[in-house]
Amino acid sequence: MHTQSGAETAPAPAFAQRGSSHYDIILALMCVVIVISNIGATKGVVLGPIALGPIVGDFSIVTDGGFFLFPLAYILGDVISEVYGFKAARRAIFTGFAVAALAAVSFAVIIALPGFDDDYGQSKQAALELALGPVWQIVLASLLGFLAGQTLNSWVLVKMKEKFREKALVGRLMASTGVGEFADTLIFCAVAAPVIGISDPGSFINYVIFGFVYKTLIEFLFVPVTAAVIKAIKKREPSYAAVTEAPPAA
Repeated sequence: MHTQSGAETAPAPAFAQRGSSHYDIILALMCVVIVISNIGATKGVVLGPIALGPIVGDFSIVTDGGFFLFPLAYILGDVISEVYGFKAARRAIFTGFAVAALAAVSFAVIIALPGFDDDYGQSKQAALELALGPVWQIVLASLLGFLAGQTLNSWVLVKMKEKFREKALVGRLMASTGVGEFADTLIFCAVAAPVIGISDPGSFINYVIFGFVYKTLIEFLFVPVTAAVIKAIKKREPSYAAVTEAPPAA
């Protein structure tokens, strides 16, 4: 592409339109992952002790019950950001947390409704209060962390795409993941730690470090899969193909 002065200008990066069934499916899956992760995060989890040698000794990992699923939300966010752009990713983030907020309100209503007075009904009510009562606090932690982290993740990925276009996809995925996950983990852990029973500084640092390293490592390991999914969706998105295959302007 050339300007009137003859200077060459790089073409804008290609993005598909979000009005497609592919976007809807990815968005729905992201919402499900967020809601389930928020429920699972109300449980504190200790993995260990894990032997790290005679010098370090035994080491326990402190995390929450949503740790194994939540990285999928970032992987789906990467797919949306790369294929559909920053505005579509931002819409997905806000939609996901609107659904999470609805779930938290629904749980609060369910807990507040009068139940049976027998022993079984009372034990079930106590279990619901313990399991689902703190969800709104987890949603708040998740909202603040994921909003900051996923926004940074999407922004970095899209900005790097403006520079590299369709090249260096793996590098762009890894760089954006590192930035986004660090912000997300730090903010989420700071708000969620008291809810799941983490109070001392050592356990909190353990919680933050493990959360960041684990989620980032999982996403790095899945980068080849994420890249393959992105390429497959790009090929199947008519609006994306129309942009990338369009002839350059004279």
